[in-house]
Amino acid sequence: MWLLSLILLMFIVSANAQSRNSAKSTTNADGMVLSVIASRASDAKEPIKSENLYLYENGIEQKIKNFSFDPSPSRIVLLVDNSQNLPADIEKLKKATIEFAYEIFDGDQLFVIGYDEKPEIIQEWTDDAKKLETSLATFRKQANPYLFDALNLTIDEVLIPLMPGTRKTAVVLISDGLDRGSKTSFDKILGKLQNQNITVYALQISDRTGGAYRRDQPKAGEVITKLTEGTGGKVFPIDEAQTAAKFITDELRKNRYLLSYFPTNTSSYDARRIFLIADEGISVRTKNTQPPNVK
Repeated sequence: MWLLSLILLMFIVSANAQSRNSAKSTTNADGMVLSVIASRASDAKEPIKSENLYLYENGIEQKIKNFSFDPSPSRIVLLVDNSQNLPADIEKLKKATIEFAYEIFDGDQLFVIGYDEKPEIIQEWTDDAKKLETSLATFRKQANPYLFDALNLTIDEVLIPLMPGTRKTAVVLISDGLDRGSKTSFDKILGKLQNQNITVYALQISDRTGGAYRRDQPKAGEVITKLTEGTGGKVFPIDEAQTAAKFITDELRKNRYLLSYFPTNTSSYDARRIFLIADEGISVRTKNTQPPNVK
């Protein structure tokens, strides 16, 4: 009997160790790291410092360890809805996509994926506008939009392989936010984006469902809102694609910072609401939640 009890105890200890070892770490030697967009409302040249910022987790103020400007180049995935009933024609989708090739900075690169029921690589990493424009000839409209599955592949197969060396990653979603058939859940996708500090921007197309209720997931328009607000991004109408492309590329190059801190009085095994504010005259954005540190 004592031998059985010993074996059982060893199994429990082993299981607990494996459970903790399988937890997905969102910290490094610098503690928790957040990607932050920060800018002054005026043309003041005074740098933004950590003492200008106030960070809270679940209402508990956190001490900021470091806050520094991130000059690194951007890696931007353009994820384009190519499904049949999207209320935007192929020429509009092409125009919205190519605008980014005209606005990126030296060192930045773009990756284009079109999706319906399967995501398809339209163009791998490039900064060549002519090459990108040629590749857009493969855009088409067919089938249903499996948005969440396409985002899942984008994270796992395109962006995570760049890390940890590449810090500045973003997805620009060109869509109305409708998902019709994905196996991946919305909550899982949002959590993965937040865990990897991937910022989502959107060029929003009018909702083809007219705001219809969606079972077990947000409405199409709410998907766009939650993805962008949840990761510190912004939404633009697709008709303002040129303005959006310039704003997004400028923001990533000129206003992107890295903030690090060691969370206190919080549990990494629970979701934590993040609230970041700044002194008057400074605007800041970051993700609004840190998901549980568990697979």
